[in-house]
Amino acid sequence: MIDPPIGELLSKVDCRYTLAVEASKRARELIGGSLPLIDTRETKPLAIAIEEINRGLISYSRDEEDEEEQ
Repeated sequence: MIDPPIGELLSKVDCRYTLAVEASKRARELIGGSLPLIDTRETKPLAIAIEEINRGLISYSRDEEDEEEQ
């Protein structure tokens, strides 16, 4: 089972695509040397990023160009 559940994560963003993009961006930041925003024993950057999103510590915004394309 995925922890946190996917339904819980999707309530933090507008769609699955956004969740995937934001989690991967944050994981890349962590790999690049950024410090985690949470205390955790987890070592995998993607797992840390997902937990940060779940706790509401990561935010995102849409560009106006993105909105016009949809």
